[in-house]
Amino acid sequence: MKTLKDIGNVDGKIALVRVDFNVPVEDGVVQDDFRIKSALSTIDFLKKAGAKVCIIAHFESNKEGEKSSLKPAFGILKSCMDCIFANSFEEAKVFLKSNDVVLIENLRTNSGEKSNSEEFAKELAGLADFYVNDAFSVCHRAHASIVSVPKFLPSYAGLQLEKEINELSKAFNPAHPFVFILGGAKFETKLPLINKFIEKADVLCIGGALSNDILKAQGKNVGKSLVSKTEIDLSDVISSKKLMEVVDVVVENNGNIATKKVEDILDDDSIMDAGMETVKLWEEKIRDGAFVLWNGPLGNFEAGFDKGTLSLASAIASSDAESIVGGGDTLSAIKKLNLESAFSFISTGGGATLDFLANESLPGIDALK
Repeated sequence: MKTLKDIGNVDGKIALVRVDFNVPVEDGVVQDDFRIKSALSTIDFLKKAGAKVCIIAHFESNKEGEKSSLKPAFGILKSCMDCIFANSFEEAKVFLKSNDVVLIENLRTNSGEKSNSEEFAKELAGLADFYVNDAFSVCHRAHASIVSVPKFLPSYAGLQLEKEINELSKAFNPAHPFVFILGGAKFETKLPLINKFIEKADVLCIGGALSNDILKAQGKNVGKSLVSKTEIDLSDVISSKKLMEVVDVVVENNGNIATKKVEDILDDDSIMDAGMETVKLWEEKIRDGAFVLWNGPLGNFEAGFDKGTLSLASAIASSDAESIVGGGDTLSAIKKLNLESAFSFISTGGGATLDFLANESLPGIDALK
C-alpha cells in the first residue's frame, strides 16, 4: 500500500481526497468536529506539495430519508482554511481552476455511491490526477468512492488512514498485561472480536448491553434488560478466567433508578449502566495494565446513564498504560471530560475500528494495495 510518503512530485496536479465528514449535526450546527479536524493534516500536506485538493465525502440521510448536505461540515473546514463548496462535479471542475481546496456536496445524492457503480467511480476519477483515501471510518463499506475509484487512479493512503492502521495494529502484538474492554450492544456483531482477543488479552471486561447477554448466559436474571435477539454460544467467554465479573448494575424500574447487586435484579428491572463496584474492580486491572484497548460505553449513554463510562474513561486516562480507544459514545465520554490528550490514540472509526481489529484489514485498505 502506497502512502503520501511515496507520492512524488504532484505540483499542479489535482488530488481526489476521500474523507469522512459524516458528523453529528443538530439544527445545522456540527456537534463534534473530530473527524473533520483529523483530515486536515492530509489536506495541508497535499497543499504544501503544490496539489489542488478536491474533497469528497458522504452524509447520512436524515430521519425523513431526505439527503442531507455537507454544508455544516464545510463551515468547519472553511474556518480552518481557504476553500470553496461545489454543488456538483461540473462546479468542482470550474472551481478547481482558481481554488486550491474544493469540497463537493454529499456523495450519497448519487445512488451509484452506495451501489458501488463503476460508472460513478469513473466519473469521480475523472475529476483528478490521483486519489487519496483518508476516510478510515468508512473503509469497511464497499462503496464506489472507497473501493472502485482506486481501479482508475494512482492511489495512496492519507496520513490519518496510515495512522489508524499503525496504531490499531498494535493490538495484534500488544504489551502485557493487556486489558481488553468492550461495551455497547449487538453481541452477534462483536463476538468475532471477543473470540479473537480472548486469547491475546490478559483481562477481558465486557460491559453495556453485551454484559446482559453474559449475565443471562451465566443463568442470572436480567429482567427486561436489552439482550441479543438471536441465541449466541457464549460458553467459551463465560468459562474464561480472564473475564471480569459484573457484580453490580444500575437499573431502572417504572422510572425509579437504583444500584443493585446482580443477584438482586427483579423481573421488571432494566439494566442501564455498570455499577461503581464493578467499575472499581476493573480499574484495579487497568492500573496494572501495560496496554488498554477500549470500544463502547458501559451503559445507555445516550439516555444519560453515563457514570460508569465516564469513570472508566477517567481510570484509563490516569493510568500509565498505552491506551487505544474507539467508538462514538466512547469519544463523547472522553470529550465530556476533556481528556482527549490523555489517551495514546483515539480512532475516528466506529464499525470500521471493530472490523479492522477483527479482520486485520478492510475493503477500503485492500483496494489501495
